[in-house]
Amino acid sequence: MGAHHDHHHHDHDHAHDHGHDHAAEMRSAPARALGIAFALTATFMIVEAVGGVVSNSLALLSDAGHMLSDAGALALALAAQRMAERPRTRERTFGFRRAETLAALANAAALAASAVLVVVEAMRRFATPQPIEGGWMLVVATVGLAVNLVCAWVLSRGRTTANVNVRAALAHVLADAAGSVAAMAAGAAVIWLGWTWADAASSLLIAILIAIASWRLVRAATRVLMEAAPAGLDVHALERTIRETRGVADMHDLHAWRIEEGFDAVTVHVVLVPGAHGVEVASEVSSRIHEVHGIQHVTVQPEAPSRESELVPVSALTRRASKP
Repeated sequence: MGAHHDHHHHDHDHAHDHGHDHAAEMRSAPARALGIAFALTATFMIVEAVGGVVSNSLALLSDAGHMLSDAGALALALAAQRMAERPRTRERTFGFRRAETLAALANAAALAASAVLVVVEAMRRFATPQPIEGGWMLVVATVGLAVNLVCAWVLSRGRTTANVNVRAALAHVLADAAGSVAAMAAGAAVIWLGWTWADAASSLLIAILIAIASWRLVRAATRVLMEAAPAGLDVHALERTIRETRGVADMHDLHAWRIEEGFDAVTVHVVLVPGAHGVEVASEVSSRIHEVHGIQHVTVQPEAPSRESELVPVSALTRRASKP
């Protein structure tokens, strides 16, 4: 039979416009937060790099390198935010929404690369210990912790953490904050205990923190790119919601995936009970999915249960109309 396509019963144009207004509102706050975090990170990165050279501290230099990757990550995130706001085209029917996920994946790659570099240099320093200026190290690391905490506060305010790029940037900043604490501890150990090896040891700890943050971002981004069901969505519960809707006899080809953070989609074919009206059932299924699972972008294709159904195939109507 000819398939009937239906979206959310709720006025789709209104829902679409409201969704775009909401999306624009959701994106402006993350963009501001990312901009502030970028300015703070880029500025202190220079200070920390100078401090690392003056004190000969690998912990500070590795953290400065980490902050360089942070600054690059934030710049990528800002660019992705701008791209995601661009309107869709005939070729890109979802627009550039996945740009945010791709940027998060690039951020994770930068983190992983910096972790490897830190481990290599730390091993070299263990083999060949070098003198460290613990005082400089402690002061710069303390200021770095303060800057990272301010950045974390800016990025975690309000609903900005619903954005994958803000979460990616926040992961960078928190790893940096932990790295600053490790550098502070190493600086204190160098000053009061003379343990110059503590610098290389704290660098290894920073590398581990960076690697963990990188893995989490890769896992989240690849889940979206592989179009797995959205995190937190119970697919079995979604199926029950559809089957329990009035007028639905059966269902198949259920798909649920995430386009970007805050934009999930569902498509499904439903087999109608005899006598059911396809448009009404499709609208009811869409409404139920929205109410129970919070997903607005729903496409439902109703199908006749059998040839004996009261529904008449479009092809049959066409043949009848063509007869003299």
